[in-house]
Amino acid sequence: MRDSLSYGIGILFSLTVHGLVLWALVIGWQPMTQQVVIQPQYIEAKLVQLAPKKKVVKNLKKPSSNAAQKKREKQKRLENEKRKEQARKERRRKAEDDRKEQERLTAEKKRLEEAERQRQLIETEFADAIAAEQSLINAQEDEIAANSYRQLIQRRLSENWNRPPSARREMETTIRLQLVPTGRIVGVTVLKSSGDAAFDRSVEQAAFKAGQFIELQSMSPVLFEKKFRQVDVAFSPQDLRL
Repeated sequence: MRDSLSYGIGILFSLTVHGLVLWALVIGWQPMTQQVVIQPQYIEAKLVQLAPKKKVVKNLKKPSSNAAQKKREKQKRLENEKRKEQARKERRRKAEDDRKEQERLTAEKKRLEEAERQRQLIETEFADAIAAEQSLINAQEDEIAANSYRQLIQRRLSENWNRPPSARREMETTIRLQLVPTGRIVGVTVLKSSGDAAFDRSVEQAAFKAGQFIELQSMSPVLFEKKFRQVDVAFSPQDLRL
């Protein structure tokens, strides 16, 4: 309708202009000095603004109580699994700590045992060294004492020995004296003969004449049993050797 009205106005305007031109020609109308500018009439056009489409909002269904219950149960199950996993980790950590502590205690025990063993070994070696040294000292003292008793026996036998006329420098007779703690001679045995009966007999007679060495009674029983229960004596014309 708006387009038809604009079209009618345009026709009416055109007819008016043609009428004025004809009237001016008829009456001799002189144009004015002013320039007349005729502008076409603008047609106002308006944009029709369309209403925005309404967004269709879907009706979201509210979760049912069953779904909510399942969600809560799932959350609770996850929390329980998390707590269980944490508990397992804690047990593993504690077991590892206990294992390391047990290893430390075992190593410390072994270290202390080794230190004690070394200490005892040192003490034993020291005690053995002391005992060995004391034994050596005792042996030396016993040997000194024994030598003094041997010299006594040698002197006593030499005093009681009468060398026979048949004695020669190369002759030698060895006898074994059987003694008791009182120092008495209870047996004489010829271990090595000189080859001369008179020489051997003279040696035996010297032992029997000596009879007893009472000085041996002051000897310690241990020394007597070790060195004087049996005494071997070698007789030769030059000397008497024990």
